[in-house]
Order: sequence, then structure tokens, then C-alpha cells
Amino acid sequence: MIKEELIQRSPVRILERSIHGGLKAGEIGIIASQSGLGKTSVLVQLALDKLLQAKKVIHVSFTQHTHYVLAWYEDIFNEFISKKNLENAADVKNEVVKNRVLMNFNQDGMSKDQILKSLRAMIIEGGFKAEAIIIDGFDFTRINHERFSAVKDFAREMGLAIWYSCTVPGEGPQYDKHTIPLLVKDLADLIDVVIVLEPKSDHIELSVSKDRDSYDAKAMAMRLDPKTLLILEG
Repeated sequence: MIKEELIQRSPVRILERSIHGGLKAGEIGIIASQSGLGKTSVLVQLALDKLLQAKKVIHVSFTQHTHYVLAWYEDIFNEFISKKNLENAADVKNEVVKNRVLMNFNQDGMSKDQILKSLRAMIIEGGFKAEAIIIDGFDFTRINHERFSAVKDFAREMGLAIWYSCTVPGEGPQYDKHTIPLLVKDLADLIDVVIVLEPKSDHIELSVSKDRDSYDAKAMAMRLDPKTLLILEG
């Protein structure tokens, strides 16, 4: 299979159709679930889809285990190769690596302004014109509406689509009546898309809880394989 065919047949195309063309420049999306259900895997697959199209992506990790993030990219790319028999895989992989930057931050050690300043420097002074930012491991209990609004303004100014992971607690109330995580309920007006992962008997279901102004929760025509955590057609 050639790269263009892989892109065309990607389940990410179904995800994009489910949210009216995908996350656009200036928009913020969230992948939410309890811990261990595949949020990082989904984010990496969204990033890889951009990278395969020769678009630049910045992956921001708020964990201290960045080698795990790199391992996700390696493992998922290798799965693509084995399942799709990708031609010129080594050249494609080099292109993917060239268009990806991994940045690691600590919420204890850096303010929101410092983080946005670092991202701006990478994009402008560093000449790395990213189209998307992936943010994993962020603690939403440590941000308020005003600070998150600054992130939204940054996304609009820089023409970025920003995807976050959001880990919901394992105990107590988790979602409101629209299946929006309570952790981000007060930020919902700044969030354009919310996708929730939910474990089923033989797969992990993806559903859209918020699609811009619509709160009509519905399952997507795709799922996660519970073993590989790859996105599959439903």
C-alpha cells in the first residue's frame, strides 16, 4: 500500500466525518476517559495521520515519561506497516520524525504564560510551522476559565488545532447529563469537540459528546481494539 492510500483509508477519515470535517484551526478538542483506556493512543494516531500528510505536529507531554510517548509513535507506526504493508516505510518514517516535535513540561515548574511562550518560540523563532498540537497528561484541576481562554486565543492566533487528553476520576460523579467530563464542565464554552472512550465487552467505544454547539451524544462508527488500542472501523 502506498502512503496516499493509507491516508485515504485511515479510520481517522471516519472520525473527521463524525465531527463535521475534523478539528479545525483555532479549535480545541478533548479525548476523555478513565485512565488506561487508550487516550494517548488515540492522540498519537491523530498526530500520525497529520504527519503522514507531511503536516507538522507538536506533541506536548506533561508526564515525566516521554520515552513512553516515543514508544507509542514507534509501536503504532510499526502496526501500520505490518497491517497495511506500507511501501517505502523507512522513507515515510523519516518524514514523520522530521515533522514531529516532542516537548515536555511540568505544571509545577512552569506557568501557562511560560508554556505558551515556549510554543510560540518553537513555531515562530524556530520556524516549525505546526498545524496541530497534541497535549497529553495535562491536569485540568489546575486551570481556570481565564487561563484556558488564553490557550483558546493562542490556538486562534496561531491557526492551530489543539487536542487534549482528559483523565476522568475513577470514583464519584464523572460526567454531566451531556456526558461532558465534570473536570472540564466550566470550560465547555471554550472546547469545540469532546470525544469519550467507554469500555464495552469486546472493544472500546468512541462517542461524541460535544460537536461545537451540539450536545447530542452519539457513538461513532469506529472503536478501539482493546489489545492494540488501534482505531478500527465499527
